[in-house]
Amino acid sequence: MATVLYQTLKNQSTTSTSSTVSTVSVLSTVAFLSVVSTLEKLKELSTVVSGEATDMAQSNTSKTPRAVCVGILKGGFGKTTTALNLARELAHRNEKALLVDLDDNGHLTLNLGHRDAYQNGSGGDNENHAEAVLVNEADPRDYIVNVAGGLDLFPSHADLEGVESTLKDAVQGSARLKQHLVEPLLGEDYDYVVIDCPANRGKLNDNAMFATGNLIIPLRPELGYETGLDNTVNRLVKPARRYFDLDILAVVPSDLQRRIDQATLDQELLKEITTRDGVASKVPNFAYISPEDWEATEAGEYDDGLPGIRHRDAINNSLRDANEPLRDFDRECDQLAAYDELAQIVEQGEVIRDE
Repeated sequence: MATVLYQTLKNQSTTSTSSTVSTVSVLSTVAFLSVVSTLEKLKELSTVVSGEATDMAQSNTSKTPRAVCVGILKGGFGKTTTALNLARELAHRNEKALLVDLDDNGHLTLNLGHRDAYQNGSGGDNENHAEAVLVNEADPRDYIVNVAGGLDLFPSHADLEGVESTLKDAVQGSARLKQHLVEPLLGEDYDYVVIDCPANRGKLNDNAMFATGNLIIPLRPELGYETGLDNTVNRLVKPARRYFDLDILAVVPSDLQRRIDQATLDQELLKEITTRDGVASKVPNFAYISPEDWEATEAGEYDDGLPGIRHRDAINNSLRDANEPLRDFDRECDQLAAYDELAQIVEQGEVIRDE
């Protein structure tokens, strides 16, 4: 798993200068790769990877991304929760942020209390607002709803699957989100745009990646996390990199509950992503465990704080029960600091390791 991610990250600095002529038209022909290696084979291959993470990281320092998508090809791994609370912190730290729900399941839209927009259209006239904007080039401002403070939402729609089918045959079908929503609004109406991606590959994911050029991958310590990450890199990121620049901005573990000095999935996940060259540099400070700390853990001498994002009932209850972001539900929750750091990563364009 780590080797695939490392190699993908490594390729960032070498693919960004490739020709982008006919990018949009060629993008529609992308053939997604199949996963061909098991986790154990990937671990074995990692021993032959040279350490070029420093040069790769330096290539990102000049970037200041203002649009980002949050995605992983596996449901139930914190994608929607991460997207929502990241967008809320960006709005809190700045002025305006837009959250775009591209998941046809509509969990974000529904849990924020906009069931009518999801089922009947945000315009109030049974119009499929996603189709109106992405296919018919309507003004997205007509369909945006407020969430909290400076955070707004472009809702999902129950027939997003139909929109995706239409985009498959549309001219520049992978560029519609960028052309008709992100570019008209970013910098004019909003400081940041955060897109909640679907958990399956297709034209909507293509649109999200092309519109932002930046991806955050959320993970949870559950069985299958390595498959979700592996599939995301192999079937989304690597094919997209053939046609446009796409940065993996951060790899974010969440819903952690166990101590790291015990043989649990928490420990396994954290060790995988914090001990591999090229991967560790993408782990936020709130989740990073240094080599020295791992040695202390093995010796039974680790006494530092627990890595985040930690499991908190408030994180789940804020969206499921109160239909609002964590900041508006519980301003005292200690995990707000982690989402705030994630917002800083988006602003900076990279993870900057604490000294």
